[in-house]
Amino acid sequence: MAETVFKEVRYNLGSLMNYVELGEIGLPDIQRPFVWKNAKVRDLFDSMYRGYPVGYLLLWQNGLDEGVRTIGDVETQKPPRLLVVDGQQRLTSLFAVLKHVPIVRGDFTVETISLSFNPLTETFSVADAATIKDPAFLPDISRLWSSETDIFEIVDGYLESLKLVRDLSPEETRKARRSISDLQNILNFPFTALELSATITEEEVGEVFVRINSKGTPLNQADFILTLMSVFWDEGRSALETFARESRAPSTGTASAFNHFIHPSPDQMLRVGVGLGFKRARLQHVYSLLRGKDLDTDEFSDERRVEQFTALEAAQSKALDIQHWHDFLTCIRMAGYRGAKVISSNNNLLFSYVLYLMGRTEFGVEEHDLRRAVARWFFMSSLTGRVTGSPESAMEFDLARFRSIDTADQFLNALHSICDQTLTDDFWEITLPNDLATSASRSPSLFAYYASQVLLDAKALFSDSRVSDLLDPSIQAPRSAVERHHLFPRAMLHREGIKEIRQTNQIANFALVEWGDNVAIADSPPNEYVPLLAEKFSPADLKQIYAWNALPEGWESMAYDEFLVIRRDLMAALIKQGYEKLSGADENEVRASIPVADLVNSGESNEVEFKSTLRLNLHTGDNDKRIETACLKTLAGFLNTSGGKLIIGVTDDGVPIGVDQDGFEDDDRMSLHLVNLVRSRMGADVMTTLHPRFEEFQGRRVMVVEAETASKPIYVNDGGHEAFYIRTGPSTTELTTSEAVEYLNTRFG
Repeated sequence: MAETVFKEVRYNLGSLMNYVELGEIGLPDIQRPFVWKNAKVRDLFDSMYRGYPVGYLLLWQNGLDEGVRTIGDVETQKPPRLLVVDGQQRLTSLFAVLKHVPIVRGDFTVETISLSFNPLTETFSVADAATIKDPAFLPDISRLWSSETDIFEIVDGYLESLKLVRDLSPEETRKARRSISDLQNILNFPFTALELSATITEEEVGEVFVRINSKGTPLNQADFILTLMSVFWDEGRSALETFARESRAPSTGTASAFNHFIHPSPDQMLRVGVGLGFKRARLQHVYSLLRGKDLDTDEFSDERRVEQFTALEAAQSKALDIQHWHDFLTCIRMAGYRGAKVISSNNNLLFSYVLYLMGRTEFGVEEHDLRRAVARWFFMSSLTGRVTGSPESAMEFDLARFRSIDTADQFLNALHSICDQTLTDDFWEITLPNDLATSASRSPSLFAYYASQVLLDAKALFSDSRVSDLLDPSIQAPRSAVERHHLFPRAMLHREGIKEIRQTNQIANFALVEWGDNVAIADSPPNEYVPLLAEKFSPADLKQIYAWNALPEGWESMAYDEFLVIRRDLMAALIKQGYEKLSGADENEVRASIPVADLVNSGESNEVEFKSTLRLNLHTGDNDKRIETACLKTLAGFLNTSGGKLIIGVTDDGVPIGVDQDGFEDDDRMSLHLVNLVRSRMGADVMTTLHPRFEEFQGRRVMVVEAETASKPIYVNDGGHEAFYIRTGPSTTELTTSEAVEYLNTRFG
């Protein structure tokens, strides 16, 4: 047997806590950034109080000068002599309660753990309103170990309070005194620590950490990699933790990872970097690779380890890029999803991010094409639960397809091919209606139905408000703007003998309604409440609302079972309709089929306009915001009227001068500038209805921006106020407020 690298040392709880407080025992960066739940802390104190063993500690004699954190949130008096390798959760929990100091949770919130104790029953409880008010409990046991506390005062105060509500026998009085004294004496509880020698390396300590944590509280492969990062690239792990922390709270005017879709953990963002850098989802081999292991020879190499960490660093920098992150989330909004409440799988969202990063940073896919392709992928994989059952296996299978891809076209073709192979006619007509036969409130097919309503710009049932607006996660109120309503109320179904939740809560029995309507409907049967709500709408409008909400005519009078079958088919058809609009499979081909030469030769019209430049004032030679505004006005006019094409790089009389005049480095930079202009002055979602491309025309490169017909009013932020434009013949006209109101009522209803 090789010489041991540890020695056995005995402590009691009191001495351990003092060493932690003095800073002689510290927390190294190889530890996981979370602690036990309060209930487990309670169980730990209960075990110690009863004299049960609670495991040993593994400490490391410190040979380090930097990279050491303290337990809890206190300032220490000296550099640590010993670092905690195993037992951090126990020590942190004990220190937090005994010293009454706050701890930082895995979600980066700060909390003070409070435990209550009943001396008569000798039971512990996580402190809550009930135990705080109950005189049978000591509301917060942390007081027992405060240097300012007199134990006799605590005992006497406890007994006096209890006697006010009940009589105490002499035996109960003695038991209470003894129990409180025994609890305070828990400081004498013995601990055995195995102290690792200071001569062993950080990698060896990391290896010990991994091995001993393979039992007890399990670590996954991501934890193993985070351990290695702490040893060899702590800045990388810190960056993951910072990103995760900042994603949870809105920033104060600065760019941050905060969003309404996901608050990723460090290990989730690690998986994004690993997926991008190594094209792998299974992490079991990545840990070995990062240690410098050759998977063929089982030999280790420092050079190989450095090479693999360099690859991870490059990938992670792309994954944590705030611009990349928010541009990707635009894909999720483009797919019709609005907020975390309709995201059924975080794994699916993050894997879609991996694909987005691959397309953007490795294959150079044009941003417009990339966003539409990733949005389509996300919709497909969300609807089918593609990475829900065995996420690593599913993602590994998909990533394997991209290891041999070299070009942007191949990348896009691979994404589209997988989507087409998955969403077949059989899926839409058989699989999806069957998937909708569920009462699961977080069904992927239900969320895809909501997303399709957003994509189709649908209005909620019996409402003038769009589903997309009502699902906006940035709006917080005592009651949600939109609620799920039982079309056939449960009370009615119960009266008919249908009482099983699986039947009453079928997702085909739900529709989105505004909360006020939901209250008004209450438990009324549909043949009573429908006529009252329907009278607010014309027959044509009501028919459209029913179509948007997948409801057949006369549904309110149908038998419940018949209604469910018909509505599932209609919901499946609506989801397909939303996906097809999102796909826009042949739209680009149709648009591109009209050559620029034909458009220019036909001259400016209600649907075609020429602009010499996007930003350059040809008279002054300077970039001019007025030129940019003129382009945005034209696009808004097209969107608000019947659509159209803005051709940049062509003068008013049809002479091509080319986009080179604007001085952009390349087409991508010009496209990105347009995207940023539209997002900042017209709205983040407007780019989903604009389709820029570049073409050669008489030896000059011009930009063609095709605008769809918008489904909602589009405004331009012009000098601090929102202006509304339409096309009137070959020109763009700004409407006054009264004109705009009249036009909006006619055009958008």
